[in-house]
Amino acid sequence: MAVSTRVLLALLFSAFLLSAANAYRQYPVQQGQHGQRSIPLTQAQQCRLQRLTGSQPSQRIESEGGYTEVWDENEEQFQCVGVAPMRNVIRQNSLSLPNFHPMPRLVYIEQGRGLISVINPGCAETFQSQTFQAGRMAGEERGERRGNDQHQKVHRIRQGDVVAIPAGAAHWCYNDGEEELVAVSINDLNHRSNQLDQNFRAFYLAGGVQETSGRQIGVGKQSTQKFQNIFRAFNTELMAEAFNIPVEIVRRMQEEQNERGLIVNVREGMSMIRADEEEEEFEGRSQRGQRWWAEVTGNGLEENICTMKIRTNMDTQRRADIYSRQAGKIKHVNSQNFPILRDMDMSASKGTLYPNALMSPHWSVNGHSVIYVQRGDAQVQVVDHTGQQVMNDRVNQGEMFVVPQYYASTVKAGQNGFEFAVFRTSSQPMNSQLAGYTSVIRAMPIEVLTNAYQISPNEAQRLKMNRGGESFLLSPQRRSF
Repeated sequence: MAVSTRVLLALLFSAFLLSAANAYRQYPVQQGQHGQRSIPLTQAQQCRLQRLTGSQPSQRIESEGGYTEVWDENEEQFQCVGVAPMRNVIRQNSLSLPNFHPMPRLVYIEQGRGLISVINPGCAETFQSQTFQAGRMAGEERGERRGNDQHQKVHRIRQGDVVAIPAGAAHWCYNDGEEELVAVSINDLNHRSNQLDQNFRAFYLAGGVQETSGRQIGVGKQSTQKFQNIFRAFNTELMAEAFNIPVEIVRRMQEEQNERGLIVNVREGMSMIRADEEEEEFEGRSQRGQRWWAEVTGNGLEENICTMKIRTNMDTQRRADIYSRQAGKIKHVNSQNFPILRDMDMSASKGTLYPNALMSPHWSVNGHSVIYVQRGDAQVQVVDHTGQQVMNDRVNQGEMFVVPQYYASTVKAGQNGFEFAVFRTSSQPMNSQLAGYTSVIRAMPIEVLTNAYQISPNEAQRLKMNRGGESFLLSPQRRSF
């Protein structure tokens, strides 16, 4: 009887494993580091790329205080990696209105300076600024008294900064600088926090644009992007009760202001506490906040998520992570030096290739790469698993292109060099190189190379060693025959 029971249990367990295996084959998952990207792959998300190329924004949304450019998220290469790129240009003394989105966003400040606040739910309003400081306001004329306004921290941002905006966090940005503030962003549609679909969404708390206010760049057709103030659809009396304010104020909040758009002019200027004088102290305390990732229990979670830094700079770093006197330099920002990226499962790099220098042929082990060309130009080649060349193009300033995970790629800078920013869908990206000191070719025995490529031992030795101590960045025209 016991034997029969064991046999029956073994049969049931085998049936369970077979069923699970069939389900896995039917619904494959895309597994990312820390499990952040473990979602079913739909037909639309599968990478069946025939051609990669440098891409310009497809739509522009005009606002009174600037404009928003959006790349087509349905373009094959962006659909493959599950991202929605965009670029905001905020003019001097203009405000990008408060909004939130269901996926994390990583922002690179290409130009300018300004103020930003990323509002974390449940965090205290521990900073104060005096109201009505910029000019004589209507309230003063009516005899209203100045007061202190409490709010969450306002951060100074400047050129070269990377800003991390978690999913669902409301944020706004104000340009108080002397030039346009240009912010290039990647929204990770595949992140586990986005349980809607693969369409880019942003929920605005003010302003808005009609469907007809955007246009397709270079085509002249109107865009289908639509962003609206979410307060407009709520019942006026209900909102007045929720905020305990007069109905007239709610009606002002709900007014249609499509002509103002998503970025508005600030009439009287804005003056608020920036905590610039506390920045040095905050940077020192941030190291204690990094322990959140190791100790996510009790009050530590609330305390550290509220004080964890949301920005770091890639231009002012004293030491590059990769440096070659002849080839260039690269600085990485990942979860090791910017802990907030761990939960977002994203990272970034800022790189400079000197004229005619090369990036070693390589592939990414654990994430996709989205490259934005900041200055100069370069020849880019990308090869897929079938040995077909899916990209062999020259990319130029302002363009963006994708290198999917495991696709092999190389870059050769033009005569004027190549400056770029890379956004990655992994908080701890890893590359495997084909050429250079740390390459897989150098790590192979000579006998493997001679048989694989039908070359002599001497040729195999040169294949392994001719780059000497150079690694990821390779100097131009260095040949030995």
